[in-house]
Amino acid sequence: MATKLPAIPEPTEAPPAFKERSRKPRRRSFTWLWLIVLAGLGYGAWRYQQASQQKQQAATAAQAAKLSQRPISVVAAPVKVGDVPILLRGLGTVTAFNTVAVKSRVDGQLTAIYFTEGQYVKKGDLLAQIDPRPYQVQLEQAQGQLARDQAQLNDAKANLARYQALWNEKVIAKQQLDTQQAQVGQFEGSIEADQANVDSAKLQLSYARITAPISGRAGLRLVDAGNIVHASDANGIVSIAQMQPIAVLFTIPADNLPSVLDKLRAGAHLRVDAYDRDDRTKIATGTLLTVDNQIDPTTGTSRLKAEFDNRDGALFPNQFVNCRLLLDVKHNAVLVPAPAIQRGPQGTFVYVVKADKTAGVRPVTLGSAEGDNISVDKGLQAGETVIVEGQDKLQDSSKVDVRMADQAPTRRRRAQ
Repeated sequence: MATKLPAIPEPTEAPPAFKERSRKPRRRSFTWLWLIVLAGLGYGAWRYQQASQQKQQAATAAQAAKLSQRPISVVAAPVKVGDVPILLRGLGTVTAFNTVAVKSRVDGQLTAIYFTEGQYVKKGDLLAQIDPRPYQVQLEQAQGQLARDQAQLNDAKANLARYQALWNEKVIAKQQLDTQQAQVGQFEGSIEADQANVDSAKLQLSYARITAPISGRAGLRLVDAGNIVHASDANGIVSIAQMQPIAVLFTIPADNLPSVLDKLRAGAHLRVDAYDRDDRTKIATGTLLTVDNQIDPTTGTSRLKAEFDNRDGALFPNQFVNCRLLLDVKHNAVLVPAPAIQRGPQGTFVYVVKADKTAGVRPVTLGSAEGDNISVDKGLQAGETVIVEGQDKLQDSSKVDVRMADQAPTRRRRAQ
């Protein structure tokens, strides 16, 4: 008899907690997979960027190397030998050599003006006329008093002669003779006083004619004809400024004063040039006249006075000028154009054109400068060639395509 097997129970659904535990490991595996993929993509992008930068740098380096092989177009000028003036510069003011305020020396009515404003007058020229009639009357009175006293003196002298004869004959007393002599002396004293009054009246009459005390340029008229003028008036009638010659007062540093004094003591006539405000156009040339007797302690400068003949009238009182005092001349100096000088952390230098058509940096020591040229005390020799334009693109040993300054228009010439 067959045995009956036990029944197998049907499978039942797993609990929810079990399902959650079975899904978590699978989700974690997908998260790690995405992280690995993103990391790989980022690394790839970074490597691509690095490769691109390296290619760009290589291309730039190749371009720079290619450009470095190309010669740079520059303008050059030769180093020359010449004379350089040693100048002392200072700001100056033009002053009239003499300035006079013409005033009346007597009181009276101004009847006439004989000058025009701005006119050049000579010493002794008649400028104005004051009514002379009051002073003419005073002169006539003094002359009349003189004539009366002279007549009395003549009468006293005649009486004295008679008294002298009578005294010799012992007719009169000695006292009468002495009295007559004293009277003659009194009249002689009166005549001297009268003569002084006449001279004074003539002098006052001459003051009625106002003349120019110096030669120079007349200024603006301060009083019109018809006004009453007085000797005590503050302004006067007109001012006259002597402009031929004319003076210029300028200053130089006190450190340069000993060299100037040495030249003056040696009898040298130092030339002074006056330039305009822009210090470009020369106005006049004069001679150093003297040096002030003290140094200004606030500015550390000394004042100098130069004389200019000013025949063309180019200088005018109170005009500001730039003065250049020629102290000495340096002969056989090495000269380079001013644009060739470059300045850097190590000092001044120039670019020199070498024999192989490359530019070389050459340190230099500068001397005096005048105009467009600068003297070089050390670093260059005559005959060398220096670059005056295009230095901003140069480096040491750069190849250059040289054009000489007298063969190619430079930017400076085009600007002019």
